[in-house]
Amino acid sequence: MQLNIPKSETTRFLAALGLLVAVSFFAGLGSAPLFDVDEGAFSEATREMMVSKNYLTTWLNGAPRFDKPILIYWLQLISVKMFGLNEFAFRLPSALAGTAWAASIFVVMRKLSGNRQAFLAAALMILSLQINVIAKAAIADALLNCLLAITMFALYRHFETGSKRALYLAFAMAGLGMLTKGPIAIIIPVAVFFIVSLVEGELKKWLRACLSPVGIIIFLAVALPWYVLEYREQGMAFIEGFFFKHNISRFNTSFEGHSGSLFYYFPVLIVGLMPFTGLLFTVLFNLKKLFANRENRFLLIWFGFVFIFFSLSGTKLPHYVIYGYTPLFMLMARALPMSRHPRMLVLWPMILLALLALLPVIARTAMSYTTDTYLLAVIASGIELTGLSHIIVISAALIGIVAIQFLPRFSAENKLVAVGVIFALIINIHLMPIAGKLLQEPVKEAALLAKREGYKIVMWKVYYPSFFVYSESFAERRDPLPGEVVLTTVKQLGTLDSPAMLYSKRGIVLVKTKQ
Repeated sequence: MQLNIPKSETTRFLAALGLLVAVSFFAGLGSAPLFDVDEGAFSEATREMMVSKNYLTTWLNGAPRFDKPILIYWLQLISVKMFGLNEFAFRLPSALAGTAWAASIFVVMRKLSGNRQAFLAAALMILSLQINVIAKAAIADALLNCLLAITMFALYRHFETGSKRALYLAFAMAGLGMLTKGPIAIIIPVAVFFIVSLVEGELKKWLRACLSPVGIIIFLAVALPWYVLEYREQGMAFIEGFFFKHNISRFNTSFEGHSGSLFYYFPVLIVGLMPFTGLLFTVLFNLKKLFANRENRFLLIWFGFVFIFFSLSGTKLPHYVIYGYTPLFMLMARALPMSRHPRMLVLWPMILLALLALLPVIARTAMSYTTDTYLLAVIASGIELTGLSHIIVISAALIGIVAIQFLPRFSAENKLVAVGVIFALIINIHLMPIAGKLLQEPVKEAALLAKREGYKIVMWKVYYPSFFVYSESFAERRDPLPGEVVLTTVKQLGTLDSPAMLYSKRGIVLVKTKQ
């Protein structure tokens, strides 16, 4: 069903969404250092691409990197060439992809439910904790989620209207998704629409869509050239590294220690959807009512498949469940009128903020449970960075959230969005800078020192790819020899013979071993 909506009303909602995007995705985009491991690895691979001028294969610390396909690196490279080698440039493609992702939700939801619900669904996406973080991260996931959302929306339009243009758009977007993160860009659309077609009794329509000759040609034209050229350059090392190791093995086994139980994604959802977690339970409590609607069935099946698929995967990472967040935000927007006590929805963010306010106390307690000198150094620095000003800021946010609930002219939707804005500001302006100073500032400063002094570095018992970015050099990862400059942690100092301290901060040290 399509609605007739005044353009002036749409313009106002789009302007409001633009402000939310600025607050959530672009505020402080380049303020924090690159976070390891992922941001550092993606950014360094892009830097090495720029230096080597090899625009086909990605390399990390001088070795081939087959983790992800090429598209995000090309986009980061364009951004770096435009804005320089800095955090803003590396993260800009993700922020722009997040913006396009939000816009796609608004455009589709507007046609189905009108401007107000479309605005709410997009706002929930923009302001939620996990999207707030992922849309500012120099990794591939914001781009993949944008392309996946457009793929799914285009396929749904094709299934509803028979539009060939929508089907071909879906194949093109899936091709770009294949260039962004690989087979998952195909698995989710094919599997979700198979289930949808099975439920709706339309399997023939699904089969015709999958076997569309023009669609397949479009997909192959977009995705295949890079895969062929990469195979020609790297041979079976690419097939084994990308397809077998980083795709099949990730599902079959626990990869790099990222394992978890079948219930792994339940706490991820509770925290990742903050400050809107309460609406998740509104959706769950009204599943039967929501499932009666054809559009909602599609959205529920989409989210349900992603949640179950990755719950069964051997490798579990928090951002995997985000592939099912797009339909969840749309369902949450539709479920809000079903909430019996909308004011109670703010209890979830208030609980989280209260815990954040207690971080210094929690940290002091944690210090008595470890003897790891590196952890003790990090915790002590964390206590220092979260002093009285931290408690005041979090307390002010809590008071603001409570006060919003008593504004008489604010609708339930507006109150939710206002709470989201406060939450996003706390994350972007207060918490992310603290996390950057605590975890990554020492790595960046050590790298800049190594660059300035021309040190050849051995990275020992640690792995910080961002060090390569900031030092603009490689580092060997092995046990140090006499007279070498070593990046490590204070935990390892006791095993070195009288090292000369070159740099030390928050548990990260740069030392020169004894000759």
